[in-house]
Amino acid sequence: MTGLLDEIIGNSVYDRGGDKIGKVKQIYIDNASGAPTWAAVSTGLFHDDSLVPLAGAQHRAGSDQLQVQVDKEEVRSAPHIPMDHEITADEEQQLFVHYHVDPQRAGWDAFADPAAQGRDERRGMGGGDEGLVRSEEHLEVHKDRAESGTARLRKYVVTEEQTIKVPTTHEEVHLEREPITDPTAVGTTDFGEQETEVVLHEDRVTVTTEAVPVERVRLAVDEVQDSETVSGTVRKERFETEGVDKDPKRKR
Repeated sequence: MTGLLDEIIGNSVYDRGGDKIGKVKQIYIDNASGAPTWAAVSTGLFHDDSLVPLAGAQHRAGSDQLQVQVDKEEVRSAPHIPMDHEITADEEQQLFVHYHVDPQRAGWDAFADPAAQGRDERRGMGGGDEGLVRSEEHLEVHKDRAESGTARLRKYVVTEEQTIKVPTTHEEVHLEREPITDPTAVGTTDFGEQETEVVLHEDRVTVTTEAVPVERVRLAVDEVQDSETVSGTVRKERFETEGVDKDPKRKR
């Protein structure tokens, strides 16, 4: 057994569908039975290695590949067990439940090459059925970021009439009459036709335009939470029996 375990260290690990999971870093031995039960596999998913069950694993002598009987997604979602201590009973039970592994069949008997597994099964036929493992497919959903459209912000010029009331001033003339009470104060005056004039002024309004900044507008993107329903077809294994008493309580 030691030689086989040494041979497996560093092997590439593949799931039951042939997808690569990672590489074997170390093997965990059950303290009670002495049988190898778990493989610590470096997957790159976590800082530590992931524990993968060896139940039903297949390894051919001389190869560098180990095929386990679990799916890659099961390894991805498995309970994270720190590798800085021995696996506790509670931690191992969590792994058994997650991987649907029978604790009674988690050791060396299922960890043999296919030829050896066949010999074990044939030897066990006289002693009773060891059971079948039922599997199901589950939908695996992936999200990719894709373009959904384009938003544009364009500035253009419009013309409109604007009216402003502007206060203005202008000069007007009116007559002012002042009686002369002392003719000597006026002096000598010319008798006959005469005229005089004054220059009048007024405000003349002219209009020009000036562009001044009044507002800044930009495109802001908001991420909105939404949901989408997806569906797919999955396969599930079912059991059927022949010649089996459907009422286990009935005695013959």
